[in-house]
Amino acid sequence: MADITVRPMRAGDADRVLAIYQAGLDGGNASFETVAPTWPAFDAGKLPDHRFVAVDPGGTLVGWIAVSPTSTRAVYAGVVEHSVYVDPAAHGRGVARLLLDALIAATETAGIWTIQSGVFPENTASLALHRRVGFRVIGVRERVGRHHGRWRDVVLLERRSPAIT
Repeated sequence: MADITVRPMRAGDADRVLAIYQAGLDGGNASFETVAPTWPAFDAGKLPDHRFVAVDPGGTLVGWIAVSPTSTRAVYAGVVEHSVYVDPAAHGRGVARLLLDALIAATETAGIWTIQSGVFPENTASLALHRRVGFRVIGVRERVGRHHGRWRDVVLLERRSPAIT
């Protein structure tokens, strides 16, 4: 992990971010989505202060993380939903862990008290990683949506900040 750096996402990262997103979607266990959005749609849906990328020593972007608000209601201003994607060639190098650590630090500094996510149960590596950084399973939505012609369950995860009370 020492060879990977994390920095804020920039507009110039768009092509690589969306390519990594599409690679994750193509893998079949990342999202109900099947096609990555356009950059304007991605940009509009993510909070600007909580987007990070991981870059290898050669300057290649190898992963990203970003959050979306869960609601426009003021009482939920401290609750976000995150997505994290890593280039398949960089799997197993601790990239997602670095990105999650950066996101947790940034959201806690901003007063965000809950980060949530939905993960397919087949994505066991993601579930294990989330547990290691303090997420807990809050439930399973059974057969919540169809993906490539079959019903899929989604494991709901959340991390409540111990620093924000």
